[in-house]
Amino acid sequence: MAWTVEQILALAPDPASAKSGKDQSSARKWQGLGTDGVSAWGLIQGSGKDPYQASVDLGGPAFKCTCPSRKFPCKHGLGLLLLLAQQPAVFTESNPPAWTSEWLAKRREKEEKRAAPAEAADVPPDPEAAAKAAAAAEKRAQARENKVAAGLQELGVWLQDLVRTGFSSLPGKPSSFWETPAARLVDAQAPGLARRVRALDGVAASGETWPERLLREVALLHLAREGWTRLASLPPGTQADVRSVLGFTVAQEELLAQPGVVDDWLVVGQRVEAEDRLRVQRTWLHGVQSRRWALCLSFSAGPQQGFDFNLPPGCRVPAELVFYPGNWPVRALVKSRREATSADHPALPHATIQAACTQAAEACRRNPWIERVPMALAAVSPVRCADRWLVRDEAGHGLPLAVEEEAAWRLLALSGGRSLGLSGEWDGERLAPLGVWAEGRFITL
Repeated sequence: MAWTVEQILALAPDPASAKSGKDQSSARKWQGLGTDGVSAWGLIQGSGKDPYQASVDLGGPAFKCTCPSRKFPCKHGLGLLLLLAQQPAVFTESNPPAWTSEWLAKRREKEEKRAAPAEAADVPPDPEAAAKAAAAAEKRAQARENKVAAGLQELGVWLQDLVRTGFSSLPGKPSSFWETPAARLVDAQAPGLARRVRALDGVAASGETWPERLLREVALLHLAREGWTRLASLPPGTQADVRSVLGFTVAQEELLAQPGVVDDWLVVGQRVEAEDRLRVQRTWLHGVQSRRWALCLSFSAGPQQGFDFNLPPGCRVPAELVFYPGNWPVRALVKSRREATSADHPALPHATIQAACTQAAEACRRNPWIERVPMALAAVSPVRCADRWLVRDEAGHGLPLAVEEEAAWRLLALSGGRSLGLSGEWDGERLAPLGVWAEGRFITL
């Protein structure tokens, strides 16, 4: 596919790398530039004696560079891909050098091994060993459930005290006030609820309507606690949602063994945020035929560890996705995929704001703990109203935006007074834009 400058810069691990990548996208800094349509390569002089060897697998994309940078991708890989997007004519070589060919061959070998089905063992498993392993797993599961039950009982007492004493004294409370019950939930092996309790600290200092937001979050904690006590009587989808909000996980191997949903998936947006000690990349997709939404997550421990770049925003990716269980199943894993193609003028799923809000209401009805609902609005215009920003459709309906002032003015400039396609994450109060379709391309905000 043809990469745009915006899509390439979105791959940068941080703003400093994006800026440095731009600085490295000058043709005069490179030697031996070439591309064969599958990969691109080039040499660039660094601080050492020998020039760095940079390669890009265009199908990923994936990057390889001999520089000592611990960031991924490094500024040289970004610069090389930016140069290819902007000045393809300077890539005059067509035969990749050995250092690029060898790297690509190793990548293909790894991909083939990963895709190949595991061969059955020649020796059948020992029934006695299998029984012992199953018994041990069941014992561990029961021990965790006992810990969770004890932790939720403690949480119930804390929530009762919180409501009994009232909210008026909560603003200005030290972080330890919220961290102490969160830490106890971590010890009780309920990390999902621990994260939500920790987040209450920010809610209590979030503007005039903080009491309503705090009450809603406290009610959701109580609902999760009550759901756990009645777990066996709940429908399977609700059971999965309760276990998920508490922090129970589903093994990826189990999911990937199930049949998935094959479709052409439009990648409507991507966002990276810090969560505890990790960086989390959220990628939203919408099925062209199935009309289903999907959320693919990728995690990174820091700039030196790259995210999954196989789902570039603004593209169409033929893929098979498998979904985690739930009442409104949206989180998914990519089981298989083919090469992405550009989607310059896609048919977005929400023709009006009312249609998007109807979907959001249905998602929250099915899963009250859902934190973000994707929206992809086909034709809206940004509007500044008093001291806040909105998007408005042709019917006159509007949605408030959660957007920095600089990004809001950029959004207005991109619209040029006309309607444009916009994707974002709805949190129940405001829409946080992810990107827009303008000037025949997708632009990340």
